[in-house]
Amino acid sequence: MSLGIMDTPPEERFDRLTRMAKRLFGVPIALVSLVDDHRQWFKSCVGLPVQETSADISFCGHAILGNDIFVIPDALLDERFADNPLVLNDPKIRFYAGCPLRAGNGLKLGTLCIIDRKPRQLTADDLEALQDLACMVERELDAIQLATLDELTGISNRRGFRELADKSLKFCLRHGTAASLIFMDLDKFKPINDEFGHAEGDRVLIDFAGLMKTAFRDSDVFARLGGDEFVALLTDASNEVAEEVVGRLREATEKYSEQANRGYALAFSYGIVEFNPAIHLSIDALLADSDRQMYAAKKSRREPHPEAPETPL
Repeated sequence: MSLGIMDTPPEERFDRLTRMAKRLFGVPIALVSLVDDHRQWFKSCVGLPVQETSADISFCGHAILGNDIFVIPDALLDERFADNPLVLNDPKIRFYAGCPLRAGNGLKLGTLCIIDRKPRQLTADDLEALQDLACMVERELDAIQLATLDELTGISNRRGFRELADKSLKFCLRHGTAASLIFMDLDKFKPINDEFGHAEGDRVLIDFAGLMKTAFRDSDVFARLGGDEFVALLTDASNEVAEEVVGRLREATEKYSEQANRGYALAFSYGIVEFNPAIHLSIDALLADSDRQMYAAKKSRREPHPEAPETPL
């Protein structure tokens, strides 16, 4: 799930829509189901006592393969589902209808689905109503994405980073894996804005975010915190691994500066802190620690001679 919504707490805006679907269609079960390679997880669940099921027995996993509403009038008469444990055992699904949910980029995330324990058919009006409700769910999913993405660069913002990083650190704690946080600040960004204009400054931020996408791993969580500050959390990564990633990013920025030839060099200072659960009790503590290291490194780079006065960047 690209939006990082799985395993987030229930929200009234989604629960309201599943309650509407349950009442409108007179079914015992209505779900906002999000699907990944391993499971279907319910962002909203009315009528089921479980929060998720395995993807290999998921009705919704079939629904997102198509573009239209996926309807199973009687699961016992459908060879794809007749021996499905969700049909033979609780919740004893007989009827299923799921409308695919899409992100703004067209990626299918899951479904809004309704389930009954007895066979039934949907009319054309029913199908239109289910589609309308699914569009309302999609708007709420889009609102989550907009609230957690940096509008300028398209990567996560501070809020989005905190949510994703918190999940990642909990995973590391459960599995005893290492994690490292890299705090980055662009060098001499203010002079770029002053000399070349804010439009050029925006271009620098966008291009740096793009370089981060190429340098970091798919499993890494990275974001623009604000201004010219960026951050990345690397799971299953020691400080040494994080340094290697920073090295790739530095090579990418140097190559960018050489090829772009825009009258300035794109460069950054950074600090790396390895996650220590005994010290870093929250993502904020880890951010603060790496922030201090980054500014110490920046000060060291801009002031090679202690006797010389400091020149502001």
